[in-house]
Amino acid sequence: MSKRATIYFDSDIHKALRMKAANTDTSVSDLVNRAVRQALEEDREDLKAIDERVAEPSITYEALLEDLKAHGKL
Repeated sequence: MSKRATIYFDSDIHKALRMKAANTDTSVSDLVNRAVRQALEEDREDLKAIDERVAEPSITYEALLEDLKAHGKL
């Protein structure tokens, strides 16, 4: 089931979307839906990675720099 929404694009973006839609024999709606799904999936993956690392110890930026220096990486 689809829902209708009004989206305002910069004119250059809209032109590029229309051209891509024509060149790929798809609609602007399909292109936008795919792009939004991809962005939401990336967000989901980022949140999962954060959850998996929540128990890891953290260090300050200064301590990180000192560690890199101590190991000859700076």
